[in-house]
Amino acid sequence: MTKICLIGYGKMGRMIHQLAESKACEVVSIIDPLTGFDASRVDPNSKAIIPKYASEITKESLNDADVAIDFSHPTAAIQNLERLIELGQNTVVGTTGWHEQLSEITAKAETAQIGFLYGANFSIGMNLFSRLVVSAVAVFDSFEDYDLYALEKHHAQKQDSPSGTAIELAKLILSASSRKDKVVWDKLDRRPQPDEFHFASIRGGSVPGTHSLFFDSPADTIELSHTVRSRATFAHGALMAARWIADKKGVYSFSEMIQEILC
Repeated sequence: MTKICLIGYGKMGRMIHQLAESKACEVVSIIDPLTGFDASRVDPNSKAIIPKYASEITKESLNDADVAIDFSHPTAAIQNLERLIELGQNTVVGTTGWHEQLSEITAKAETAQIGFLYGANFSIGMNLFSRLVVSAVAVFDSFEDYDLYALEKHHAQKQDSPSGTAIELAKLILSASSRKDKVVWDKLDRRPQPDEFHFASIRGGSVPGTHSLFFDSPADTIELSHTVRSRATFAHGALMAARWIADKKGVYSFSEMIQEILC
């Protein structure tokens, strides 16, 4: 069993806790630096055991975990990660909204010689979908009648816009296209330029997450779409990542992990 410490105990932390045992993982510690831990937040229908818990990341509160999984909050992520790196703790981080400092944090992780795995989206399906997107863009690239645009939708509680997944998808689209070299995220009060594609965001309701890419011509439209049915998809991916990085050193993206598995 891979021993896990959960950093943050929001919706994702609770989902990982609930599913850990089914994925050969044991949650040995819960640390919630923002709100602290309240045992009443554990689903009463869950068989998950309430482990050691704390509000500060220390060697003692990590409780000999093999891997820490951070699904906390963008405002807390950097401080959490710096502390985990300082303690030499192998880490999986699924929190989004902090990637402007990605190079700084990954450099520290490399210097500390820990296993560090990050991702904008821990859905295995989304990562396979991303590979389909790259192939589709390359296919349509030679047919000028087809323009492309994209849309992402998330629940009203999501903290960032555009989503981290949308940003990564846009990078992949630009890398695969010879006709598009910039993405426009904001509202357009003009026609897009031929080398631009528009990636719109919608926030509302309880939508867990949908990312869609459209290839549109005067005659027809082709749509590729990935829709999350349950947050469990992210928990499954995070637990897979934790088992994978537990005995490794080095910095990896979730996409790189998937690629190694495919090879």
